[in-house]
Order: sequence, then structure tokens, then C-alpha cells
Amino acid sequence: MMRRPLGQPPMPLNGPRYNEFIQSPKVRVIDGDGENLGVMYTREAIEQAAEVGLDLVEVSPNADPPVAKFLDIGKFKYETQKKANLARKSQKTQEIKEIKMRPNIDDHDYDTKMKKVFEFIEEGDKVKVTLRFRGRELAHGQLGMQVLQRVQADVAEVAKVEQFPRMEGRQMLMVLAPK
Repeated sequence: MMRRPLGQPPMPLNGPRYNEFIQSPKVRVIDGDGENLGVMYTREAIEQAAEVGLDLVEVSPNADPPVAKFLDIGKFKYETQKKANLARKSQKTQEIKEIKMRPNIDDHDYDTKMKKVFEFIEEGDKVKVTLRFRGRELAHGQLGMQVLQRVQADVAEVAKVEQFPRMEGRQMLMVLAPK
């Protein structure tokens, strides 16, 4: 089993560079209270941060010279991870819900399916309306097209047609997206 050689700890793979990992010779330093201390050598800034009991963390590496701040690196990483988790949590992923119908669907069945379509669209999801043809129904494609046009007309105020009706084998598909 190989061991890591003693000496310098491994370079942080993710997150900001701090203390001895800062590669630029000079940095613009901001202290723990948010006051600008000016441009100074990195070694000198690391020593000042250590005197206060904090780390020198590179907050803006692309600036010229890079901006570094006196922070507690563990606390800083924890807070950034917490912010990222909160952002991911509040993100809404758009799902595609599917509603299946038949070309000779009855009015009450159609109304029930349409209630679900409206519910899905209000939640912000896309809806894929699938019309299944069986046996001789396949010869009457116009019936299926009429049903899908009826769906399209009913949801015109709340949704737009993202994918117009098309045949795929024995079924006709149409995708609706919220406006």
C-alpha cells in the first residue's frame, strides 16, 4: 500500500484555493471585517491571517491581482455547500406526464382525462397525449386527429403545443407545454 509523501497536503480538488495553495505571488487582501488592506505578497498575507486565527481564501481568482479574504475555510466551505443544496432543492424539474386516450373516447372519459391534463399543466409539467389505435381504428386516423384537435382547443389558454400530432406506429402523439 502506497502512502502519500509527507510535506505539503494535497491540493484541494474543488472549492477555492487557500493558504499555501494560492499560486499568485501577490494578492489583494480583504480582512475579516471586510476592509481592503491593499495588494501584498501572498506569504505576508498568509502570516497576517494566521495571526488573526483565520485562513487566507482566494475568493476571486480571475481578478488581477486575485482577491483573497481572511476567512475560516471550514466554515466557508460549509456555507457554500449549504447554499448549493438550497438552490438545488428549490429547483423545479419539469417532468413529462402521459395521458392515454382512444379515438372513440366517450365525453365523460374525455372530461376526466382533461381534468388531469389541466392539473399537470398547472404544476408546470409537460403533457404527452397518446392516442392508441387498435384493429380497424387504424384505418380511421381522422378520428384520432379530431380528438387531438379538441384537446388542443381546450387547453389553448393554459398550454401551447410543443410537438404537433404525429403517428408513431399504432399510436398518435402530441406534446403540450405550459405557457
